[in-house]
Amino acid sequence: MARYTGPTSKIARKFGEPIYGPDSALQKKNYAPGQHGPAKRRGKKSVYGVQLQEKQKAKYMYGVLERQFENLFHEANRRPGITGEILIQLLEQRLDNVVYRLGIASTRNAARQLVSHRHITVNGKVVNIPSYTVKPGDIVAVREKSRSLEIVQSSLSTNSVSKYSWLEFDKNEMQGKFLNIPERTEIPETIKEQLIVELYSK
Repeated sequence: MARYTGPTSKIARKFGEPIYGPDSALQKKNYAPGQHGPAKRRGKKSVYGVQLQEKQKAKYMYGVLERQFENLFHEANRRPGITGEILIQLLEQRLDNVVYRLGIASTRNAARQLVSHRHITVNGKVVNIPSYTVKPGDIVAVREKSRSLEIVQSSLSTNSVSKYSWLEFDKNEMQGKFLNIPERTEIPETIKEQLIVELYSK
């Protein structure tokens, strides 16, 4: 399975946001990476540059590669409604993201690993495809044999339950329910999706 495996702190500093979660490197060096980062003498970005950066930020944040992201955009564009909002909602419906949101894993990368290694079930059946689309009413759970995993126990001990209104989680049963597709205003990610729509519309 193809995925980004490079340095996460470098990417976070590039966008100036903790897109992979809390990062001490970002706190110490809140400027772009590279020897010219602190100088901030780079020229003003073009409109295209700003749009491209926003798309890259969304891709890194959700751990989606170019082809997958483009396919999601075309799917969002086919559906009735606001394309940018639908795109973010489709990203939120990915199984690896839902596992992360439920608090079963502390990062999306960890959630992706749990899914790929067959530790997660959807409606009682093992699903090992991180991009699987979770639908309203679906039950996402930790496989019974995997409940003692340190990565799961550690994440559940530090994450609060029912942090998001569109999810319901039973910590004792280690399972959650995807109640509904969230509204864009409920999704906390600081992505300017309209810039992504404008980029693909050229």
